[in-house]
Amino acid sequence: MKKKNVGMLLLFLILGWLAGAWIAKALEPVKMLSFLTKTTVLKWSPQADLDIITYDITIHLKLCLLSLAGIVAAVWLYRRL
Repeated sequence: MKKKNVGMLLLFLILGWLAGAWIAKALEPVKMLSFLTKTTVLKWSPQADLDIITYDITIHLKLCLLSLAGIVAAVWLYRRL
């Protein structure tokens, strides 16, 4: 049995997410598919001021149904390896 690693899974997930997002962006002009291309933004912004160090990080994640389908397809392909 082949040993699969976490790095390869993360690569598959990111590539699946990107592929789904690119397909969604290409299909945005099609009004009948707007339910697949509607984007939801998840935002996380931790910050702290600790006298000697200050940080402020903002992370935006854009999700739509097609990007989720790309992630599911990537997991399926990863499991088929």
